[in-house]
Amino acid sequence: FKMVQRLTFRRRLSYNTKSNRRAVSKTPGGKLVYLYKKKLGTVPKCGDCKQVKLHGITPARPKEMMSMTKRLKTVSRTYGGSRCHKCVRDRIVRAFLIEEQKIVVRVLKAQEANKK
Repeated sequence: FKMVQRLTFRRRLSYNTKSNRRAVSKTPGGKLVYLYKKKLGTVPKCGDCKQVKLHGITPARPKEMMSMTKRLKTVSRTYGGSRCHKCVRDRIVRAFLIEEQKIVVRVLKAQEANKK
């Protein structure tokens, strides 16, 4: 049977955690070494309903997000990149109905004043 080359960690963290994932790679000199894998970025979720992943936004880690252009982080809509389309629609409809309700109350008050 063939002898297997042992590998040592290149960093101080010695536990098998999410931040310490690694892959075995062979160097040009024929040695086996660990290469540390980066964590995968996630797509942001809607701030209202908390379950919808936002469309049109690039998944990235927070540090990568900082250097990305605005085009990759938002969509051209009110609350784009923060709320999903359904929640934005609900907000607009809610605001409209509240304004309508205020107008109805005003009209009723005017009618009461006219009767007196």
